[in-house]
Amino acid sequence: MKALTLIEPGRCELRDIEPPTVKPDTVRLRVEHVGFCGGDLNGYRGLFPLQEYPNVLGHEVGAVIEEVGPDVPDRFRPDMRVTMSPYSACEKCVACQSNRAYACVDNKTMGVRRPGAMTRHITAHWKDLYTSNTLTSRELALVEPLTVGFHGVDRGRVTQDDTVAVFGTGIVGQGAIAGAAARGAQVIAIDISDAKLEIAGKVGATETINSASCDLHERLQALTDRRGPNVMIEAVGLPATYRAAIDEVAFTGRVVYIGYGKIPVEYETRWFVQKELDILGSRNCNPPVDFPMVIDVLETGQFPVGDAITRQVSLSDAADALLQWDSDPGRVTKIMVDIDA
Repeated sequence: MKALTLIEPGRCELRDIEPPTVKPDTVRLRVEHVGFCGGDLNGYRGLFPLQEYPNVLGHEVGAVIEEVGPDVPDRFRPDMRVTMSPYSACEKCVACQSNRAYACVDNKTMGVRRPGAMTRHITAHWKDLYTSNTLTSRELALVEPLTVGFHGVDRGRVTQDDTVAVFGTGIVGQGAIAGAAARGAQVIAIDISDAKLEIAGKVGATETINSASCDLHERLQALTDRRGPNVMIEAVGLPATYRAAIDEVAFTGRVVYIGYGKIPVEYETRWFVQKELDILGSRNCNPPVDFPMVIDVLETGQFPVGDAITRQVSLSDAADALLQWDSDPGRVTKIMVDIDA
């Protein structure tokens, strides 16, 4: 069967791979939709430090169960639609022993450090599966990237009393916006794309700021009674947004970094101390908590799925879509690969 394989930076192609074999505690999935991740783009560019080559891409999965191993619980049956957690864990490291296996020292995310899902069939352990009776496989493929934003909100301890500013309104930033809004917070979305900011308003942002066309500091000050947001969530990974999160957050606020920085960042470190900030990293998500929460949000029908997906392509066209995304990333929120097309 064909699989979209990242051979090396700048080179992606379809390759033939062997179909997987079901083990007693796994299921075989017929993959229907897979989303391209920002990590896929950075891996293609050679800018993602965790990316291993060559590797089949894809970890944002919408699929149907085809075959069930004998040790899989009865609640998983053929023809059920599912998504899945793409993370692995050693169960021995300090993160795993602290019940934070999603930050495992030796985590091997699908498509990054082990084969991914951009192919017809994959297998998955039943513990990694999450089901929905109402969502389509296209919608289920949006769950994992949205959970990354939801986890960032949890790391920031967001409550209904907070004003939260989110840098970046790609799909992970949209997850952070939706997650903060679901907790009752006031949410400010920041981007340089008016089109993406319009979607952010539909996702749950109460205010939007195009930082390319207005003074970010003055606008944030005006929206927060000159205090600054209580929580800043960075979902871009650029030095400018990394620094701005520290500069703009309120005294005693929380800063959450989701985006991977591509180059070293220089800070005015006095703000760390003077503001007495909580500076937090946020990696992946906490699947047992975040997957059901995002599925619940999507099942309400209030999340603008159609707006969030910029483009849908076939598996045969996926390599070209990745190349085009690399040449014009600002226009893209989410590229969805339809394996059946």
